[in-house]
Amino acid sequence: MDWVFLEEEIVYDGSQLKSLWAFSLLGIKEDNIISFIGPCDVKTEHMVDLQDYIKGEEIYSPLMLHFIVEHFDEVSMRLIATRQRLLVSIVKDLLGVEREGNDLYHKGRKLSVSIATISPISAKIHLGINVVSDKYASLSDIGFKNVKELAIDVCRKYAYEIEDIEEDIRKTRPINSF
Repeated sequence: MDWVFLEEEIVYDGSQLKSLWAFSLLGIKEDNIISFIGPCDVKTEHMVDLQDYIKGEEIYSPLMLHFIVEHFDEVSMRLIATRQRLLVSIVKDLLGVEREGNDLYHKGRKLSVSIATISPISAKIHLGINVVSDKYASLSDIGFKNVKELAIDVCRKYAYEIEDIEEDIRKTRPINSF
């Protein structure tokens, strides 16, 4: 699994959830996790969460740390939602915050947004963590300063977990082989 932290600021607008985004941007063809810092401003046409869409929710933050994950193996909502929880749990452990489902909280205030979805060729995850925010919890509230270091740690840990799972699968005999 490949991972990259992009130095340039990118506005997350939801279009990054299209298949092959990392390939079109960076030439990465394998499973990947890409991280970057930038605002979040998801317009209706790119809103994947139907509940938020129906409610007319705003998905906006002046500055977030973003993770975009793409997997090309068994494309199912159940598997990508499980991987989404793994990613969120990794961040929870690193920050020492609370997790409810696929959301992170600090002192009862929401810290993140996240969505998992599928396309005909891949499964995608977006996780955004507020770096600064007036309305929600943020990394600055926690006193967390080195956002790039956090991004790299999360990417490395997620890639390691996925690769370790694959290794475990390949060394385990099925029960019908006894």
